Amino acid sequence: MGVSGSGKTTIATRLADRLGRPFAEADDMHPPANVAKMAAGTPLTDEDRMPWLATVRDWLTAQAEQGHSAVVTCSALRRVYRDVLREAAGGVTFVHLHGDPELLAARMKARKGHFMPPSLLRSQLDTLEPLEPDEDGVRVPIDGTPDEIVAEALRLLEQVAHRHAE
Repeated sequence: MGVSGSGKTTIATRLADRLGRPFAEADDMHPPANVAKMAAGTPLTDEDRMPWLATVRDWLTAQAEQGHSAVVTCSALRRVYRDVLREAAGGVTFVHLHGDPELLAARMKARKGHFMPPSLLRSQLDTLEPLEPDEDGVRVPIDGTPDEIVAEALRLLEQVAHRHAE
């Protein structure tokens, strides 16, 4: 989870590979109207997001029902959005990728062919609600290389797994 430009796709695909888990990009699950709205520079409303979040949740549930733990990218900026995702069968652990707003903006400006314009970064940062203590998850800084970020995410996820085992 995290705002646009935080590296969700890069890190999630590497995590999925390292863990041997199925992967999905939640951006690909947006209905065309949502994509068009964001591409036009208009932030989504909760009304826009809820059906999309339900689709992501249902994908996670389908994976769990097939006996798979999975990795999915999703901004999941607000607690209420994460609550929808946490309804998925099998449980959800969040990896919150966070970084300096200037780094995020630079990354967004450098990428090509993405529907999310850099102008919406401020809106996402203003919307972001950090993970709360009762939410399973870890907070991972994005100021390293992708391999360093993945290693830190795996280290922190291992700590969460040990807490659950106790």
